[in-house]
Amino acid sequence: MQGGWLEALIIVTTSIGAALLALMLLSYLAPRRPSARPSAAAHPVLEPTVFLFDDRHLVDATGPARSLLAATPTSGNDWDRLCAFLAPRFEGFARAMGSLAEQGRLELISVPEADPRPPLHLLAEHIGGLARITLIDPAAEGRGVLVDGLSQRALEDELALLRQAFDSLPAPVWREDGQGAVCWANRAYLLLSDAFGDGEDCLVWPLPRLFPHEAAPPTTPRRLRIARAAGALWFDCHSFVLTDGALHYAQPADATIRAETALRDFVQTLTKTFAGLPIGLAIFDRERRLQLFNPALIDLTQLSPDFLSARPTLYALLDRLRESRMMPEPKDYRSWRLQMTALEKAAAAGFHTETWNLPGGQTYRVTGRPHPDGAVAFLVEDISAEVSLTRRFRAELELSQEVLDLMPEAVAVFRASGELALSNRAYDALWQVEPGTTLGRVTILDATRRWQEICGASMLWPQARAFCLRSAERLTIEGEVPLPDGTPLRCRFVPIQGGAMLAGFTPAAVPLSALPQSSG
Repeated sequence: MQGGWLEALIIVTTSIGAALLALMLLSYLAPRRPSARPSAAAHPVLEPTVFLFDDRHLVDATGPARSLLAATPTSGNDWDRLCAFLAPRFEGFARAMGSLAEQGRLELISVPEADPRPPLHLLAEHIGGLARITLIDPAAEGRGVLVDGLSQRALEDELALLRQAFDSLPAPVWREDGQGAVCWANRAYLLLSDAFGDGEDCLVWPLPRLFPHEAAPPTTPRRLRIARAAGALWFDCHSFVLTDGALHYAQPADATIRAETALRDFVQTLTKTFAGLPIGLAIFDRERRLQLFNPALIDLTQLSPDFLSARPTLYALLDRLRESRMMPEPKDYRSWRLQMTALEKAAAAGFHTETWNLPGGQTYRVTGRPHPDGAVAFLVEDISAEVSLTRRFRAELELSQEVLDLMPEAVAVFRASGELALSNRAYDALWQVEPGTTLGRVTILDATRRWQEICGASMLWPQARAFCLRSAERLTIEGEVPLPDGTPLRCRFVPIQGGAMLAGFTPAAVPLSALPQSSG
């Protein structure tokens, strides 16, 4: 009985061994098939990015979450660091987190950008008085992402180059999200806004705003101002609208402002100076459009300030002057047009002056002067009083000359310098001279030589020369000399005002030969 049980056990053991050997042989000889599922080694599972906050204090975080906070260059606590990363990507993040305790659970999706990858997801839960925030990247959810080392290095080099380029710009550059919050800025902006905290490796969040927010940034440049204790800073801002906000560039404009201020002050100074001038001034640019005028031009031309302020062209202004009869009446419009064209060309080429005798009896002097860059300045001066005075003075001279010509005495006036000033008709006939046609000036020396040629030598001639050129006190000199026909000529040299001398000659009625002779 016992021997049979032992034999049965040996048979069973031998059968099991043979079966296992057969299975091992079959598995070795059977063809191997590829696995239908990828191995865990090929796609390692990523640890989720999870934060656990008690109000603004970080209680716990996963490894990727702590790495994310460490890579955020922002000063302050861990909540500020997380906001600096999430706020630009999730619109209304701060406002939504403020209502987490009431709602208990929130799901946010990042703002879409020009990126083919799916947007980020954010899950926030209120658990036991704590806020659990999970950041999910659908593109790499549940598996690792294998990246070629050289490609990653090229991307990192390009990113470093772009950062260096933007941080090297002297002009502030910043980006705003859809709510108008500043979500990115370059180094120039951060320095201006004092956004650096304890050092240049840490930033305060949210980033300060330097310039006012505009709901719809204009497409044309605009000038912005920043108030500073040392003085205002000016910038020319250029804005570009993006899908989820706007990108702004601010070019420093302090030098431009200083130049414009200096130019404006200079123009105001010139305007104040020109405003007090009695001469009308009109400056036209190279396109012959009025750029500057003074009040005297309005008074002289009787043109309305509205018309001049509209910056008319030169020919429009001349047409208006012609219509208001404030310029010489032309024979016909064509000739007047040609005359005005010649005036404009002459003024542009160099100094040019014209005299306008107006129908109303006024006389204007119009002067054209060229200016840099093709501009032309015209000066309009009322010389009616000057012309009237000149005419009256000329009439008085003619009257005085006519009176002198009617005198029987030959009279000549010599200036203190000895130059002949005037003479009458009797003087010209007596000494056979024509001072009006004599080339050059006639002096007392020339006159005494002529007198001596006709009347001969006499002591009166040297006395007359000395008398005319003497600066000391002078007394009248009188005497007689014979004419060629023997007629005695009474001569007198009288001092007059201003050091001048009057020379008068009167022929005697009776010749000297007819006068009684002395007995001696």
